Amino acid sequence: MNAMSVACTNTAPATKLRSGALNLIEMIGQSLAVIAPTLTPALNISVVAGLAGIGCWLSFLIGTLGVVIVAASVGTLAARHPQAGSYFVYIGRGFGPFAGALAGWAMISAYLCTGVAVALSFPIFLGNFLRSFGVHLTTPSMCVFMLAFVAVVTYSGYRDIQLSSRVGVILEAISVCIIIGITVLIVRMQGTVIDPAQLNISTFKMSGVFSALPFVIFSFVGFESAATLAKESDDPRRNVPIAVIGCAAFAGLFFTLMAYFIVFGNGNDAAALGKSSAPFGDVAVKAGLGWASAVVYFAAIICVFACALACVNAASRLMFSMGKYQFLHGSLGLVHDIHQTPHRAILLCGGLLAVLSLAVVPLGFLDAFGYTGTIASYGFVVVYLALCIVAPVDLKKSGEMLPRHVLVGALGAALMSFVIVGSVYPQPEFPYNILPYPFLAYMIAGAIWFAILKVKSPQTLISIQHDLEG
Repeated sequence: MNAMSVACTNTAPATKLRSGALNLIEMIGQSLAVIAPTLTPALNISVVAGLAGIGCWLSFLIGTLGVVIVAASVGTLAARHPQAGSYFVYIGRGFGPFAGALAGWAMISAYLCTGVAVALSFPIFLGNFLRSFGVHLTTPSMCVFMLAFVAVVTYSGYRDIQLSSRVGVILEAISVCIIIGITVLIVRMQGTVIDPAQLNISTFKMSGVFSALPFVIFSFVGFESAATLAKESDDPRRNVPIAVIGCAAFAGLFFTLMAYFIVFGNGNDAAALGKSSAPFGDVAVKAGLGWASAVVYFAAIICVFACALACVNAASRLMFSMGKYQFLHGSLGLVHDIHQTPHRAILLCGGLLAVLSLAVVPLGFLDAFGYTGTIASYGFVVVYLALCIVAPVDLKKSGEMLPRHVLVGALGAALMSFVIVGSVYPQPEFPYNILPYPFLAYMIAGAIWFAILKVKSPQTLISIQHDLEG
């Protein structure tokens, strides 16, 4: 290597992510961390139980089947197009760069809003944990802890994608094991695993079971996030499909069983669960395991850290891909010389998380958690719908499409359409009835920006189209 090449190596900005850095377990950790399985028994299940009653477990089972179908479409695309910023590439290759850019734009909002929601939940769970020991947090101190939380998450993502993915899978494994361990103790207190009331499906209110499905789907969002790290996987064509489909199936099984045992442990009083802000902790107390409440809150703290870290990783890879293609500022398409992470995109994500989290604190931590989580779900579901449509189209272009691919895509698209309609009709109560409009405004702003780019730089769009077709 001559002096000139050495100089270029030292001064030229890095443009490639760390290829081959992530193995299958670390890819699974990415998807599992965004799903944040612990949050469903710790909090989300209250909403589902309030709607579905003792048919709660059936709602999760139906949701699992639907999400696994969507995951199959994601797996098909991931195996054919293992790229960073997956949704931008998948949909861009199927429907053109403009549609791809809107998909990436939607997913950036989805991951960032999910990150804001879990950042808000961190001081809630921390406060509940400390309250078990007689320590009470004030609102200012909760804000300080929240900002410190965001800073640690951002640094972890900035430093090393391999480290952050390993942290994600380890933390999620710990939190899930804690929940499972306490569930085993609760079942032992019951003396049996058979609950005749929950197994008598004829008594279920099926309208409630189906009306709970939109929120059930929200419990799964993020199962596909391993696909955003495809460029950094050691075998993306194998690892990404296994990670997204496997995590969707595992999370669904976990949610279904937790729903069954939590309702069982609460004496089949689904109405009481629907009003609880700490459903799993309440069931533990009823089983004479009061000490377990603190353990559950600790597990939730572990879970939200892993989830926020995975959200930053996923959003930054989308920004990296869109920055590289000049849909966003080109600096976002650069990577760190040493760490080989999209450092500028990660820093931007961390800054946005901090600002947005502080901005919604006046609404109240718990209410703001619900609002930002709801907005996040819009971005996910819209792109899930598009992925189900584009998967068979992509296979048709290569001559590989079979009838089963069309069936899988149609079933997934139908389910996501149902979820979209269910989020606006019947009309939710205020302020949930107005939450779709900020998301719609965000998407319109993105569409206008991309349209302007198309007019001002048509050659850029043409080159992107050729690249996406490559």
